[in-house]
Amino acid sequence: MSVFLSRRSFLASGAAGLIALHPFAARAAANQAHLRIMETTDLHVHVFPYDYYGDRPVDTVGLARTAALVEEVRAEAGNSMLIDNGDFLQGNPMGDYIAYERGMKEGDMHPIITAMNTLGFDATTMGNHEFNYGLDFLMKSMAGADFPVVCANVALEAGETILQDKTLFKPYVIVDKEITDGAGNSHKIKVGMIGFVPPQIMQWDRAHLEGKVAPRDIVAAARAYVPQMKEEGADIIIALSHSGIGAAAETEMMENASVPLARVDGIDAILTGHHHRVFPSAAYDDVEGVDTVAGTIFGKPAAMGGFWGSHLGLIDLMLETSGGEWKVVAHTSEARPISKRNEDRSITPLVASVAAVEASVQTEHEETLAYVRRAVGKTDAPLHSYFALVADDPSVQIVSIAQKWYIEQMLSGTEFAGLPILSAAAPFKAGGRGGPEYYTDVSKGDVAIKNVSDLYLYPNTARAVLVTGEQVKDWLERSAGMFNQIEPGSDGAVLLNPDFPSYNFDVMDGVTYQIDLSQPSKFDPKGNLLNADASRIVNLMFDGAPVTAEQQFVIATNNYRASGGGSFPGAKGDTIIFEVRTQTAMSSCATLWIRVRSAPRLMRTGPLRQCPGHL
Repeated sequence: MSVFLSRRSFLASGAAGLIALHPFAARAAANQAHLRIMETTDLHVHVFPYDYYGDRPVDTVGLARTAALVEEVRAEAGNSMLIDNGDFLQGNPMGDYIAYERGMKEGDMHPIITAMNTLGFDATTMGNHEFNYGLDFLMKSMAGADFPVVCANVALEAGETILQDKTLFKPYVIVDKEITDGAGNSHKIKVGMIGFVPPQIMQWDRAHLEGKVAPRDIVAAARAYVPQMKEEGADIIIALSHSGIGAAAETEMMENASVPLARVDGIDAILTGHHHRVFPSAAYDDVEGVDTVAGTIFGKPAAMGGFWGSHLGLIDLMLETSGGEWKVVAHTSEARPISKRNEDRSITPLVASVAAVEASVQTEHEETLAYVRRAVGKTDAPLHSYFALVADDPSVQIVSIAQKWYIEQMLSGTEFAGLPILSAAAPFKAGGRGGPEYYTDVSKGDVAIKNVSDLYLYPNTARAVLVTGEQVKDWLERSAGMFNQIEPGSDGAVLLNPDFPSYNFDVMDGVTYQIDLSQPSKFDPKGNLLNADASRIVNLMFDGAPVTAEQQFVIATNNYRASGGGSFPGAKGDTIIFEVRTQTAMSSCATLWIRVRSAPRLMRTGPLRQCPGHL
C-alpha cells in the first residue's frame, strides 16, 4: 500500500529544535523569493539503509536516510521542490526481486515508486538503467508514480524534427508553483522541468529497445524544446540531466553532456547524475567550464547528489520579479551527505531513517530478504574480489566460466561451433568510488542468491562477438589501461590508475598473456587511442601457440560490452553473433552454472597476467 506523507505532515514529523534559515530565505525582500531545489540521483532501488549482498544494515545508503535531509531542507526553506534525476528502478537485489521473481502486473506498485510517492517528489526523469528490464516493465512501474516523468530525447516515433517526435514520456512539464516572497505574499510561478538520458541506451539495452524507440542527442533536444517551454510561459527551467559532467566541447550523441547542456540559453539550473559522484566537489576541479567553489557549470548552478541516497543535491535560487517576470538573481549549490567516514575508516551516520519511508516498503524489504537468502548451490572455496585488480580472482572467474559455458551451449550446432571461445569478465566491486567496503566476499559453504547477485550486480545479458587475434590483443591493451606506466626499478610507484573504472578491467579466459608496465598505455581511461604504437600485451598465447592477427575467436561477454560499452576494440555492436533477447540476466547464467556444476572448487586455469618486475 502506498503511504503518502504530505509536505506539511512530513515537516511536522521532524525533531523539535531551532531551524537555521538559508541566507536567501532570511533576506528575501517583497519582490524576492527563495526557492530550494532538492535532488536525488542514481538511487538504484536503495530505500532501506541495508546491504542486501552482505545481509546487514549500513549507514551509507538509503532513500529513507536521505528523507531526513529532505525534512531539514523543507524546514529551512518554505519554498522547495524535490526532484529525482533517474536510475532508480534497477541496481540492487530488491530491484531484481521485483523484476525476476514477483513481477509487475497492471496496477502493481514498484517499491521505489511507493517510497518516492511517500516523500512527495515533484518530478523525475529517466536514467539509462530504467530500460534494463524492458519497456513493458518500465511503463507498468511508472504508472504508479504520483509525479510527472519527463524525458525529451527518447522517441517512440521520430519525426522530421525533434519537435515532431512522439516521445516515450512527456519531454517536459511546466508546473504552477506557489511561492511566498520575503514579505509573506504568495505568488504563482511557472517552473519548467525537462529531462535527458544518455542516448547510448540503444547500445546498452538494444535487445529491449531496438525497433521500439529512437534516442536523440541531449543538447539538440534541449535546443529544440527549451525555447518552446519559454513560449509556453516557463519562468525558470530546470534541466534533469541524467548525464555526467564531462567534456566542454560538444560532440554528437554525447553520453556525458551536462557541460555543453549548460550553454543552452534558457536553462537556469542543472541537476546531474550518472557518474555516481558528488557535485560540487574536488572531483571536477579540472573540468573546463566548471567552478567547483561556486557550484556552477558555465555560470549556471548545478548539483549531483552522489548515488544510492548517499547525498542530497541542493540548489538554492533567489528569484526576483520585475514587470511580471521572474528571474534568478543569485544562487548557491551544495550536496549534503547522510554519513561521514572517519579517519579510522569507521562510518558515522549523520541522520536517522524516516520511519514513514521505510514503512511504505517494509513488506517488499522482507520479501527481498527471503529471496536473497535462498540457497542455490555450494562452494568449497571463498569467493572474493579484494585483489581483483592485481591478481587472478575467483569472483571474476566464476562469472567468466559461467558465461563461457552458456555461450558454448548456445553456439552448439551453429556455424561458429568450431571456433575457440574466450571469455571476458571484469570485477564490479573492487573498492574505488564505492568505498573501502565495496568488495565481493562470499564465504565457503552455501551460495545464496544474494551471493550470486553480489558476483554480478547488473541485469546484463549474455552476448558473443566474433573477433580477430588482433582485436583480442587490442581488447587486452584497452583493459591494461587500468595500470599506470611504471619505470623498471622504481620504488613506491602508484600501480593503479584511479580514473579507470574496475568494470572496464576485462580479464580474458582462454588465452595467456603478460602485461609489460614499462610501456605506456595504448588507450586512455575512456578508450580513446592514446599511443598508437604502444604494446603492453606480450606473449599472447592460445593453446600453447602465439595468437596471430588473422585468427578468429569468439568472445563471450555481456550486452554492455558487446554493444560498445567501454569502447573496446572488436566490440562496437557490429561483431555480435549471439545475443539473449529475453530477460535472462548474467546473474541467472551464473546461478544455473552453479546448480549444474554443484560449485566445484574454483581455481583459475585461464590467463596468466604477469607484469614483469611489478606484480
